[in-house]
Amino acid sequence: MQEVGVKGIKVDFLGGDKQETMRLYENILSDANDYGLMVDFHGATLPRGWERMYPNFVGCEAVLASEMLVFSQGVRENEAFFATLHPFIRNAVGSMEFGGVVLNKFFNKGNAGGQKRLTSDVFQLATAVLFQNPVQFFALTPNNLTDAPDFSIDFMRNIPTLWDETRYIDGTPGKYSIIARRSGQKWYVAGVNAEKEAKKLTIQLPMFSNQKVTMYNDKNDGTPFMETVTIPEDGELSVTIQPNGGFILK
Repeated sequence: MQEVGVKGIKVDFLGGDKQETMRLYENILSDANDYGLMVDFHGATLPRGWERMYPNFVGCEAVLASEMLVFSQGVRENEAFFATLHPFIRNAVGSMEFGGVVLNKFFNKGNAGGQKRLTSDVFQLATAVLFQNPVQFFALTPNNLTDAPDFSIDFMRNIPTLWDETRYIDGTPGKYSIIARRSGQKWYVAGVNAEKEAKKLTIQLPMFSNQKVTMYNDKNDGTPFMETVTIPEDGELSVTIQPNGGFILK
């Protein structure tokens, strides 16, 4: 694989946490590292410090990830609820390979009929900040290049995957979650709302004090929009997050 230019592998479905299976994880990481291959585990257990042990470890799924939005109606109906948990619980342990940011209205490549997405476009974009993995697997389809707003595609092109700092801004697991991440000199703040009513919040953003920032948000009908807002000197901003919606500041 190294000889033909492969940079990394995605290993799927290692069942169980028996000693032999845990040895298999580490053997894969060790062997792949000998040849400079990165490793991402899908259908896998919770990582246990591997990102400190192996420089080629990318991440683990270890979560009800985006594929379950196709397979399970219950997971689809609770997508926003779970998204407010992951930054505080699953992602706090280690890198999480979720495979999110679905811009299709339906969970199929035809984008017509079948399992309908119940969250907004900006909600999906916000998870690119809320969910951290050094290699992000975004669930985009070719039609998104023409049917999604240009600003959404531009956002996806430029979103960092490595972060130098993470800050809790606001949130309650199961209700809403707002996280700030910094990559170099660039700050991103993202939030999602799992409640049935619009969430009106006043948040403190000292990193944006006296600056003009780009905001992505949802209209009342879920339509995405982008605008420029000025953060006052005190760094205080009032923001509304729609139900099953999200917002981003950068």
